[in-house]
Amino acid sequence: MTDLLNIAYVQPDIKWHNIDGNLCQYDKLLADISGADLIVLPEMFSTGFTNQIEGTAQTMEGSAVKWMQRTAAAKNAALMGSLLISDNGLYFNRLVMAHPNGRLEWYDKRHLFRMGCENDSLTPGREIKIFEYKGWRIRPVVCYDLRFPVWLRNTGNNYDLLVCVANWPTARHSIFETLLRARSIENQCYTAGVNRVGTDGLDIDYSGGSAIIDIYGGVMSQLSENQIGVGRATISLTKLNAFREKFPTTLDADDFSINI
Repeated sequence: MTDLLNIAYVQPDIKWHNIDGNLCQYDKLLADISGADLIVLPEMFSTGFTNQIEGTAQTMEGSAVKWMQRTAAAKNAALMGSLLISDNGLYFNRLVMAHPNGRLEWYDKRHLFRMGCENDSLTPGREIKIFEYKGWRIRPVVCYDLRFPVWLRNTGNNYDLLVCVANWPTARHSIFETLLRARSIENQCYTAGVNRVGTDGLDIDYSGGSAIIDIYGGVMSQLSENQIGVGRATISLTKLNAFREKFPTTLDADDFSINI
C-alpha cells in the first residue's frame, strides 16, 4: 500500500483521427516524466472525440492499447485514458488502465453524449468499475458521466480517487470546473479531471482546465487554459482517511440502488 500517490496528467491538442501522430506526441510530452505512479490522458486521446468508426476504432489488440502497455512498463506507472474500441461487433468509448506489468482493466462510458450523437454509434457501459492500484481505489469515468452524481455516488467510501477523462468544450468550461469540485466534496475523495485543448475536426474548441482537486474541493494543481503540457500532484491516503474519520458524512448518506 502506498500512502502518497504521484499523479501526472497530460493536456494535449489532439490530432484529429491521427492515431500514430497522437502517440508520437505523447511520447514527447512524457519523455521527461519520472517518478509518477499514475499517468492520465484525456478522453479519446488517440483520435479526438468522434463518432466516425471506420479508420478510428481499434480493438484491444490495436496499436494504441499496445502503446499504453509499453509506456506503462517504461515509466513504471499505471496509464489511463479512453479510446474508441471495437469489441465483438460493438463499439465503446472505453477508458483503459494499463498497469506496469502489462495487465489491462477498463470501464466503458455509461452516459453517452446524445447532443453529440455519441449514442447513435456507441454502446453504453453496464458496469461500475473500481480499479485497485498501490492500495488506492480508483473510480474511472468519462466526460459526460461527470454530470450524473447518482452514478458517481461514493456510498460507503468505496473509492478514494475519481478520475474523469474528458473532451469538454470551451463553451461549457466553467461547468467542467464546477462539477470536478462538487464531485470531490460530495464524495469525500480526490478528483483528477483531464481535458484537451485546441480545435477538433468538427470545429469544436477546447480550452483544457485539467486539474487535481483535493478532498475539500480545492485545486491542488491545474494547467492553464489552452496550455499544452503535463501537470503533477501528490495525493495522500492518510490525509483522506483522517478527514473521513473527522467528518464522516457517509454515516448519514441515503441508501439506494441503481438500475442499469
